[in-house]
Amino acid sequence: MREILAKRLKECRKEANLTQWEIAVYCDITEKTYQNYELMTREPKLEILIKIAEKYGVSLDYLTGRTDNRNIAQ
Repeated sequence: MREILAKRLKECRKEANLTQWEIAVYCDITEKTYQNYELMTREPKLEILIKIAEKYGVSLDYLTGRTDNRNIAQ
């Protein structure tokens, strides 16, 4: 899961044309902490992961690799 999460965090961020710093500020964490998520050295807490998913408009299942469907279930 960690590899998929890191890959999808980076992909979504780049697609949104955002920097690691911008996402870190949005999540109220340090840029280094967010970098560690994309480098697979740390996993985000659930509350942070929810914020990130909301920012990118994708589901938690998508970010964690449980599905390839980006859509949030209605």
